[in-house]
Amino acid sequence: MNKSDESKELDCSNAGRGVWLVKLPKYIAKKWLKAQSDAEVGKLKITKYPGQKSQVTLSLSDTTLQIDAEEKIPKDHRFDVQAVNKQTLGVFSHNAEGERSDKLYMEGTIVEKLECRPYADQTYMNMKAKSIKIAAQPKRKVEQLDTVVTTFKPISDHKHNIEYDRKKKTDGKKSRTDKTAVMDMLFNAFEKHQYYNIKDLVTITNQPISYLKEILKEICEYSVKNPHKNTWHLKQEYSHYSAEKKEQKKEEEKADKMSESDEDF
Repeated sequence: MNKSDESKELDCSNAGRGVWLVKLPKYIAKKWLKAQSDAEVGKLKITKYPGQKSQVTLSLSDTTLQIDAEEKIPKDHRFDVQAVNKQTLGVFSHNAEGERSDKLYMEGTIVEKLECRPYADQTYMNMKAKSIKIAAQPKRKVEQLDTVVTTFKPISDHKHNIEYDRKKKTDGKKSRTDKTAVMDMLFNAFEKHQYYNIKDLVTITNQPISYLKEILKEICEYSVKNPHKNTWHLKQEYSHYSAEKKEQKKEEEKADKMSESDEDF
């Protein structure tokens, strides 16, 4: 067996040792955690009677009681002893000092369970009354203010809401132009380019977007497929408009060239 296999074994040399499993109140555990490692925290007393269960009592030391002295706790406690039946419980430890090892040690077998309980003396009753009073206090209190308190809270808003409000304010400032004039602006724009998105058309016409869409639906079609997705273009029945304009422009250019040739003579 090599050293690595040996380190993973369980040392059961103390398996026959009996161990108590003790449940302590939180107020004792808090004080013991703050006590020094070499301090005496209390005394355990075991009284045995023939034919009866052993009586176990705990008396906390003055050193323990002086830790957080404003928080007074009972000094004397008793243990309710319960035997462990129909189950096997053990205590295991791991040596973390020196070389790192995975070896586990069984420190003993739990033979009895004990629950620490205080005696119902005046100190205990005062402690419970205080805890009940604290628990009953509302988390929020109503206070009467003598002066007006001005508070400024940050407003969280989504980006699309901000854009909508900005667009709404901008559209509200725009005045509606005559429909015929808007259509002329649109026809002139579509002479230069065949496809436009709505933002560009709003910039060109300077009209409210809702009003502009009403006119666009009459003379244009909306593309929902690539390669011109989400753009507007003229309907087929209005496509002759741009063609007539181009013919007129060609005729004008032709007339200009003829006039220039006449001047050469």
